[in-house]
Amino acid sequence: MKKVFKCHKISEGVAEAEVTISKDDIMFYLIDPKTGIVLEQAHDMNGRTVSNKVLIFPSGKGSSVVQADGLFQLMKEKNQPAAMIVKRPETVLVTSAILFGIPMVDKVEEEFFNVIKEGDLIRIDADKEEITIL
Repeated sequence: MKKVFKCHKISEGVAEAEVTISKDDIMFYLIDPKTGIVLEQAHDMNGRTVSNKVLIFPSGKGSSVVQADGLFQLMKEKNQPAAMIVKRPETVLVTSAILFGIPMVDKVEEEFFNVIKEGDLIRIDADKEEITIL
């Protein structure tokens, strides 16, 4: 059964993909561009991929250079997230998503975080400010 949640558009676009969830902030520079696999040792996503997934995470971390360059390197290898749902957007992350054309939303209804699970298939329509669990 489909369930639709409201959200707030940060970066325009539509994406449909599997979800991957991080409880930790993401430093895109510590993700292998050739595989999309998180390399950060103590990170809860260590060994998991962000490649072509809808990435749900609290916020970005690291300097502006490592955030933007990390996402850029993933894009060059076509291993960037399909879309991003972020709880605490920050300037560099927002700017990078806009520049690189990655749909990004925040301010998602709280119920969404109670029902979404790793591997769920969802559709983000940032333009309509909707997330649909398929």
